[in-house]
Amino acid sequence: MASRPDLILASASPRRLALLNQIGIEPQHLVPAHVDETPEKGELPRKLAGRLSELKALTAQHKARVAGFGEEALVLAADTVVAVGRRILPKAETMEEASECLRLLSGRAHRVYTGVTLLTPSGAKRHRIVETRIRFKRLSTREMEAYLASAEWRDKAGGYAIQGIAGSFVVKLVGSYPSVVGLPLHEVTQLLAGEGYPVHFNWLNQSSLSGV
Repeated sequence: MASRPDLILASASPRRLALLNQIGIEPQHLVPAHVDETPEKGELPRKLAGRLSELKALTAQHKARVAGFGEEALVLAADTVVAVGRRILPKAETMEEASECLRLLSGRAHRVYTGVTLLTPSGAKRHRIVETRIRFKRLSTREMEAYLASAEWRDKAGGYAIQGIAGSFVVKLVGSYPSVVGLPLHEVTQLLAGEGYPVHFNWLNQSSLSGV
């Protein structure tokens, strides 16, 4: 039987790592890929998510190979973009940015696009883009002020993290919850399995690990 290929996750996000761990996958290497995430002129949210996921994957692959590993590894990267219509919301870095995001999202529907790219040792590129529609409740001034004070918004696309306090704002979600968190697990499993990665390997021992 062929040996299992190494997997490089092109991210330092604890959320993405936790999602992979949830389905029994433990990357051999974490290689954060810091890239310019500025949208190109006229770039649509869907295209931005796909472009950035590919750029992150290529950046991490290059960093790994320069460091002397990863020649035979799969490289997985993802990027999440939040948009209201064609307007791309920032990854909030200041309270002012987060406040503007909340005002835009309050009582409205928006879309979350997560692009996923898998690079193979042979040079192939596999892509998926997952779209999820979300509607927030109408937020009161008190709710927005309290959320801003929590600082949970910091460095989050659209100024919120659905797996945290902001989960209480969601009145409707159509699509993939884990994709909104940062990694669409169904699509990632398909991509990895399609390249021969044994995604089910740890599932076989799950009953013994859980003490059943």
